[in-house]
Amino acid sequence: MAGAFILGCEGPDLSPREAAFFRDADPWGFILFARNVDTPDRLRALTRALRDAVGRDAPVLIDQEGGRVQRMGPPFWTRWPRPLTQMCRARDPERAMFLRARLIAGELRDVGIDVNCTPTADIACDVTHPFLLSRLYGDSVETVAARARANAEGCCAGGVLPVLKHIPGHGRGNVDSHLGLPRVDASLEELRASDFEVFRRLADLPLGMSAHVVYSALDDAAGTVSPAVIAEVRGWIGFDGLLMTDDISMGALGGDVATRAARALAAGCDVVLHCNGEWDDMQALAEACPAMTEAAAARAARALALRARPEALDTAAAHAELDALTA
Repeated sequence: MAGAFILGCEGPDLSPREAAFFRDADPWGFILFARNVDTPDRLRALTRALRDAVGRDAPVLIDQEGGRVQRMGPPFWTRWPRPLTQMCRARDPERAMFLRARLIAGELRDVGIDVNCTPTADIACDVTHPFLLSRLYGDSVETVAARARANAEGCCAGGVLPVLKHIPGHGRGNVDSHLGLPRVDASLEELRASDFEVFRRLADLPLGMSAHVVYSALDDAAGTVSPAVIAEVRGWIGFDGLLMTDDISMGALGGDVATRAARALAAGCDVVLHCNGEWDDMQALAEACPAMTEAAAARAARALALRARPEALDTAAAHAELDALTA
């Protein structure tokens, strides 16, 4: 079985050293960032090289939400507005979100990327940290769940798997988890009525990403490394897709990457996501992470079986419809 981790790489071309390492380490998948993106042809060559390195059709992920989180942009790809801004002005937000996600998926599939780390199903509120706020879809369970569902459907229609994030909810976090550890002190009853409820309505999606957030009603450890939080995700929320961590190297977590990864897997995450492509960290992670468990491998197989050929799309007409909906 593949290793229980996802890795990045250093630049727009896969080095011989990286190719040999990936062949031996056999990560489940790969994730790309702006540092890996150059021209479409070069990006296609990179996604082919990553899959060739492990000898299988491994998933290749990216964060292409639009707005402040967008790894691919002009001159080759669309510059997308912030999701919250676009949804606030859309006359039919669910249709607009579907079209947006479908068009993004088309650009990703064209260069060999088949997983997008979206929808972001956290609920916006008065304490949401600015690093996250503009990336969100609304401020109510109904609004966010409907728009996140439309996003996921748009991804799938374009042949790209969605990743539901950040389970079980990052919207109440008033700290940037890239830099520190957010803490949410709402009661479990309140969380289940709002933040957690959105993810419960989307629990059938195939892939999900954890939240580096403390929910004091459940535990004093960050959700990613908390058995109690993962039990809530698998239990009350009912999510049975493949659960990856948010980037394990983020500032919210303590200890070295090997320790963080071991804690996340012990808590119940299926795979560890490592994003920065740093050589020493990737080697340490590969040594620390075992092969995927049978349960994780089964979830992964179910998810990847949903990868399908994109449905037909008139791209120009879809852009025109989206523009008319959001003018």
